[in-house]
Amino acid sequence: MALVPYEETAEMGLQRFHKPLATFSLANHTIQIRQDWKQLGVSAVVWDAAVILATYLEMGAVELRGCSAVELGAGTGLVGMVAALLGAHVTITDRKVALEFLKSNVQANLPPHIQPRAVVKELTWGQNLGSFSPGEFDLILGADIIYLEETFTDLLQTLEHLCSNHSVILLACRIRYERDHNFLAMLERQFTVSKVHYDPEKDVRIYKAQRRSLREDL
Repeated sequence: MALVPYEETAEMGLQRFHKPLATFSLANHTIQIRQDWKQLGVSAVVWDAAVILATYLEMGAVELRGCSAVELGAGTGLVGMVAALLGAHVTITDRKVALEFLKSNVQANLPPHIQPRAVVKELTWGQNLGSFSPGEFDLILGADIIYLEETFTDLLQTLEHLCSNHSVILLACRIRYERDHNFLAMLERQFTVSKVHYDPEKDVRIYKAQRRSLREDL
């Protein structure tokens, strides 16, 4: 989500977010992300959870070649770009206000032969779901999108819409507040959820979720 306040502890600081460029070496490519904290806030900087999730994909945790993937609340698009570089067909989404900035980063970083595999598209959770087919994606990706409590219901509705019985959801996040635990509890009512990765240095967890089978609900 874009243009919303974000709490960050003083010791971590915000200096890195004010840098105009953030450079990463992922998927055998150098990715140089343009950042614009002043104009677009949280949607225009690279958060730790995005780097951890992109690295997790790079490790081969899921099969990406030929996979249909979507990144939610993509911001700078780092995770979606890495998925595309690793062979997935990716729809990289965010709200309308963040799309031009997102597109510029995707176009600047993906080689011409990869760009057809990465589509930037508007998605406001819970609102314009009609432009996406139900169960359209094999893989749903989200990095640091669990922090604004008033979006939780819309986010869950969006996940439900985009998932088939075989889809995998990967969410990378820090668990900072009680509301974060509340979201995971909400998620577990509709999906089978497990923690698949933890980065102790950044305190980032990756959760895997899949739609509950009818047998599990009985």
